[in-house]
Amino acid sequence: MNKSLPLIYRKLYSYFGPQHWWPAQSRFEVIVGAILTQNTNWCNVEKAIDNLKKRNLLKPDILYILPDRKLSRLIKPAGYYNIKAKRLKNFLKFFIKRYQGNISKMAFASTESLRKELLEVNGIGPETADSILLYALNKPVFVVDAYTKRIILRHGLIKEDTNYDKIQEFFTRRLKKDTKLFNEYHALLVKLGKEFCLKKKPRCSICPIKL
Repeated sequence: MNKSLPLIYRKLYSYFGPQHWWPAQSRFEVIVGAILTQNTNWCNVEKAIDNLKKRNLLKPDILYILPDRKLSRLIKPAGYYNIKAKRLKNFLKFFIKRYQGNISKMAFASTESLRKELLEVNGIGPETADSILLYALNKPVFVVDAYTKRIILRHGLIKEDTNYDKIQEFFTRRLKKDTKLFNEYHALLVKLGKEFCLKKKPRCSICPIKL
């Protein structure tokens, strides 16, 4: 399969254009969204975040002291709301105690050390951690999600049992280490996954990156 990652990127960008990710009004909103979007679609996350915004609660210190039951109720549209409320509180505890709730201070930390710290927060896995690093903190980290794996697997670029870290390495070894590029590439793959590389009945015959 003679298909380079830069070529795939150019085809996707030419077809879809810039995606303007991540859809949020602040870096903290990106972080909250990254935690809430686990196992659900973005439309549901937007409803949950809107509930917090309407009540002027989308602030680290306020969310941290908000009763768990109330937080769960407000983020209910995102699904698994009790679990996600706990995960959000776990992050907030780390964020406030380690970085005083200051995103600029958090962003000043090295990518490697910060990723390690995030992964130690209960409920934050590699995809969520990397989404926070890339989209909220502008760190050059490539985010891997289900769309990414499905697309490159179907194009014969990886094997079925390739894990998260190996897929991430596959991209970072073949692309320029650039935050803007990683941001746009991931967003374009999500767009492709949603519109063409569907889990069931993929539209392979008209795929923008078909041979």
